[in-house]
Amino acid sequence: MFRRLTAALALISLAACQVQDKPAPSDSLDAIARDYVLLSLTIGEKEEGYIDAYYGPAEIKARAEAEAPKQDIDVLAKRTANLLGRVEAAAGEGDAMDRRRARFLAAQLTAAATRLRMLKGEKLSFAEEARGLFGVTPQLKPLSDYDPVLARIDQLVPGDGALSDRVNAFQDRFNIPTERLKPVFDAAIAECKRRTLAHIALPADERFDMAFVTGKSWSGYNYYQGDAHSRIEINTDLPIRISRAVDLGCHEGYPGHHVLNALLEQKLTKERGWIEFSVYPLFSPQSLIAEGSANYGIDLAFPGDEQLAFETEALYPLAGLPVADAGKYLELTRAMRDLAGARFTIARDYLEGRIDRAEAVRLAQKYQLQSKERAEQGIAFTDQYRSYVINYGLGKDMVRADIERLASPQERWARMAQLLSEPTLPSDLKR
Repeated sequence: MFRRLTAALALISLAACQVQDKPAPSDSLDAIARDYVLLSLTIGEKEEGYIDAYYGPAEIKARAEAEAPKQDIDVLAKRTANLLGRVEAAAGEGDAMDRRRARFLAAQLTAAATRLRMLKGEKLSFAEEARGLFGVTPQLKPLSDYDPVLARIDQLVPGDGALSDRVNAFQDRFNIPTERLKPVFDAAIAECKRRTLAHIALPADERFDMAFVTGKSWSGYNYYQGDAHSRIEINTDLPIRISRAVDLGCHEGYPGHHVLNALLEQKLTKERGWIEFSVYPLFSPQSLIAEGSANYGIDLAFPGDEQLAFETEALYPLAGLPVADAGKYLELTRAMRDLAGARFTIARDYLEGRIDRAEAVRLAQKYQLQSKERAEQGIAFTDQYRSYVINYGLGKDMVRADIERLASPQERWARMAQLLSEPTLPSDLKR
């Protein structure tokens, strides 16, 4: 499964990098996990944003900060290979959960090795990058495959001019006034939380802070702080439409990123003592599960037309918006979901140099039906996060396929809770 290292190479690398103070006679997963945390934090010192969250021991963070200036990418790559060899040697030990733990560590380390190759300047194809970082190979469609979807949407928003202009003009009628953002988001997140807590038990002291920010390439972000506490940031660079309140409330909060991190901390870090879950490297298979479950969580929490009903009864009045065309807005929003894959094709062609930035923006306007400003923000995200974009659509499709094998809402929520509280990899998802 993994490339074996000779005993001599392992000992040389271990001594050179000083990963362990005193190698134990029997190399346990606990020891490997602690070294994985140290390695991840040290890589994080080389790349801003590599670590999405850390709430483990302060002394490991301090050690990473002290070691990072002395270790270049090649040394970190050797440490990563060494840890992979150690995981392989321990992979068959313990019970089923221990074996899953070993597979998780191996997958995370494979992602770290891939990211280090990229940091050193190696050029990978979009597919190689996605497979190495996130453990999946996306099957991308040519943009022409989305032309029938555009034709269907054209019938929903008739008129003259470019389809993207017509779509954006219609959607802009549903922008939340800036002065009403907080009460709308407070209400949306509260409802997302209420629906989630009806099915998933969370730590009694879980909480979040919310802030509105600017100057970001993303629309929302959850910064997990540890102790079941998150900071949720909402980007207001562009007007926020009414449907995004529930979307972001579920995605960043309940049952999305906040719930995922709180459950992993409670079930794995605290109850099992698995220290590796106290660190979250962004460019790893963990992100496909995180983004996919957060996006699917919107549909799980608000099945059918329940989102529309809640929005028209509670959010539209708070936003001061008329509800006359709310149903048409929802129909358009759902139709546009069928264009999600176009984003990945555009990102691949842009990152591999087939098209330049101006063409990527133009294609995003055409095939994602975005305004120029939103298209530019989307390409800025691709500049920053590259193949990470696949985690939203492909991740959601994979999580949906796994959960919707089950018939009842109760079974689906139980499966969601299981995915969020165990060492879940993309390969664990059933289709």
